[in-house]
Parts: sequence; C-alpha cells; structure tokens
Amino acid sequence: MSEYRIPTTELTGIRGALVKRFSKRMLGEVPEQLGVMWHNKQVLMTVMGMSKKARKWNECDENLKVFAHMATMALVGCRFCLDLGYFATYHDGLDVAKAREVPRWRESEVFSPLERDVMEYAEAMSQTPPTVTDELSARLLTELGAPALLELTAFVTLANMMSRMNVAVGPFASQGFSDRCGLPPLAERSTAAGVASES
Repeated sequence: MSEYRIPTTELTGIRGALVKRFSKRMLGEVPEQLGVMWHNKQVLMTVMGMSKKARKWNECDENLKVFAHMATMALVGCRFCLDLGYFATYHDGLDVAKAREVPRWRESEVFSPLERDVMEYAEAMSQTPPTVTDELSARLLTELGAPALLELTAFVTLANMMSRMNVAVGPFASQGFSDRCGLPPLAERSTAAGVASES
C-alpha cells in the first residue's frame, strides 16, 4: 500500500467483511481508498449511500453524466476516480470509446456539440470560483430541459465532492480496474487544458 495523508486501517467486523465482499464482487479487489475511509464509517456510509441513490436518477442521459463525471475527475486530478469511472462505463454498457477520450475532450473529434457542452459545464462548475456562463447554461437548458440539467448539475457536484476528498486524503493512484477489463489506456489530459496535480 502507498502512503496517504490519512493512513489506511483494516476493515473490521461484520460490516467490514460485507464491504470487502461487495468490493471484491464489483471490482475484483478492495480499493485502498476504503482503508482510509474506514476511519469514519458514518462518512463512508453516507458517501456510499449518496452514490447509490444518485445512480437511480434517470432524467439525464447516462453517457452524458459519465462524460461530465470523468471530465470533473480529470480536471481535479483524481487518477483513482478516473480509472474507476472508466471501469464503471464498461460494466454499465456505456460508450467506452468516448469515455476513453474524456481527459482530452477538447482535442478529440469523437464528441457531439452537446457532449462538449456537458463537459465544458462540468469543468466550469469545478473551477474555483465556478465559471459557468449564462450562455452555456441556456444552451444546456434548451437541449436537456430543466429536470435533466438539474440532475447533471447535482451529479457534477457529487463528482467534485468525491474526487476532491480522494485527492486531499490520498492522493489515490489508479488501481488498474480498467486494465483488468482489457480496456485501452485512458487518453492523457492535454497540458494546454491545464492539468491539475497528478495523483
């Protein structure tokens, strides 16, 4: 295990055994991140519960949410989150070829104008302070409608919370979840796009 800003601890007890079993079934191994989060089970369970509930939202296209999620993680610099997002895209049967290109979405030619607007929105939301413009919001409102745009916004908010927490307490490196699926490596983020610190 790597050295993190908050050290890992053993997942113990019945709840720890359940989390380990669930992680191994879903991912093939227990993420090192869980060893850090286990220090405060209330925080861990709240974050996991929020993620589970957010996966049930269905007003916004799943591919658009994945692209926004991964664009946020690429900007923040959470390699663990990016790898996990790419892995989840594959397992959810979503567009893996496009997901692979998200870190360099500005240069890639695979995305539609709407997909580009969604990733621009995710990045604009993720800046400090946010740089979302009225024009971009208006385009997305026209294309998606209010319920889907609100869902997209909440999804990006959660992505920021999780990726920033992982970078702050880790930072956690990629654990190679997507490698084990035989997926091609993620595209590298362009230096022109302003790479966040590597994790």
